[in-house]
Amino acid sequence: MKLSTKLILAFLLISVFSTGIIVVFTRVLTSREFERFIDDRYEYELAEDLARYYSRNQTWDGVENEFQRYGHQPGKSYEPRPLYFSIADEQGKIVVAGNDRQKGEPCTQEEFENGFPIQVDEQTVGVLLLPTAPENNPLDYEFLRRLNGSIFLSAFATIFLALLIGILLSRSISRPIQELTKATHHMSNGNLGQQVPVRSRDEIGELTQSFNQMSADLARAFNLRKQMTADIAHELRTPLALILGHAEGVKDGVLKPTPENFEIIREEAERLEHLVNDLRTLSLADAGELSVEFQPVDVNVLMSDLYTHYLTLFNQKRVTLNLELAAGILQANLDPNRFAQVLNNILDNALRHTPEGGRVELKTQLTENRIQLSVKDSGEGVSSEEAQHLFDRFYRVDESRNRNDGGSGLGLAIARSIVEMHKGRIWAESKKGSGLKILIELPRTHS
Repeated sequence: MKLSTKLILAFLLISVFSTGIIVVFTRVLTSREFERFIDDRYEYELAEDLARYYSRNQTWDGVENEFQRYGHQPGKSYEPRPLYFSIADEQGKIVVAGNDRQKGEPCTQEEFENGFPIQVDEQTVGVLLLPTAPENNPLDYEFLRRLNGSIFLSAFATIFLALLIGILLSRSISRPIQELTKATHHMSNGNLGQQVPVRSRDEIGELTQSFNQMSADLARAFNLRKQMTADIAHELRTPLALILGHAEGVKDGVLKPTPENFEIIREEAERLEHLVNDLRTLSLADAGELSVEFQPVDVNVLMSDLYTHYLTLFNQKRVTLNLELAAGILQANLDPNRFAQVLNNILDNALRHTPEGGRVELKTQLTENRIQLSVKDSGEGVSSEEAQHLFDRFYRVDESRNRNDGGSGLGLAIARSIVEMHKGRIWAESKKGSGLKILIELPRTHS
């Protein structure tokens, strides 16, 4: 059974059950209140008539003949019958006997208190005792019958309206679920990137938004995997072609077995090894299996050691390397070896893209309770849009750049993975022609 059918049946059952309860209670209460109203009206009108009689005659004598009609039964002729009511004076004695009562006998206290006072000129001249009301007029029964019919008609109209509302609501609820089901079937067949319209702001709307985000993430991950597979194949093909070409050339006698040719083979083999190691590091980081040993480290000391290590390399390329450290101890909980790998990748990238005569600035500073490190070079820089993709795997601003000059294309991707393992963040700021600035932010710890 479909979900929409279940919802419609649920709405219908609830409406029938609730409407049935309402109809039963309404009929019972209406009948009771209507009978009470008829009794009260009869008692009030009778008391008014009796008051007018007493006002006209100043006595209760002969009242039996005047009001004999109140004792007749519907459908029968007016034949002498005992009065349908009795009247007591202020002392509780019967002055007008009816219903097998005797004139002069006392009434009970309960009867006297429940009686209806008969007043003339605001003076009580008697108390009307009406044990039970007479049978209702046929018109009263007809009115009650029509009223009950209106209640039943309203109940059926309510059930029909509830059914219509149930159909509309079931469609509004089941429609996005059906769309989600259809989209998941498409995704199971390999059509990723399915998007479902968000039609509400309730839990189903949130589910739809989550599905759309998941679908987009899966499509993006799938495309990235395809691109990465193509990039890896491309990265491996160039050094492998050089190795095979030179090895076959030496074997066939086309190339001489000189140290220079063997050095080319060795360098390309090292490039392959470096690429494989980088890929392994990334895969371990993605799986959360990259081994790290956190310990309190003074970031200023780490940056000073890095500055000392790279100073000679920068001088050889005639690039100025500056270091500006914040005052005090900037302690962070990190793995010094892994984090040195991050900074090495960033500095290698800065040295590679800074022209001779340029400069690279290392800087640490404290912002609130966060430690910020920055590496800024004076190279060509990139656009702000390109800066957002610098940490993607195998991303290159210049696709035609030679791999001998551009590295493996995984250094910054590895840097981002390691920084995120340290609960930090890394980003790039740059404008075309004004250099590139890499910033790292880490949580500060206190000793």
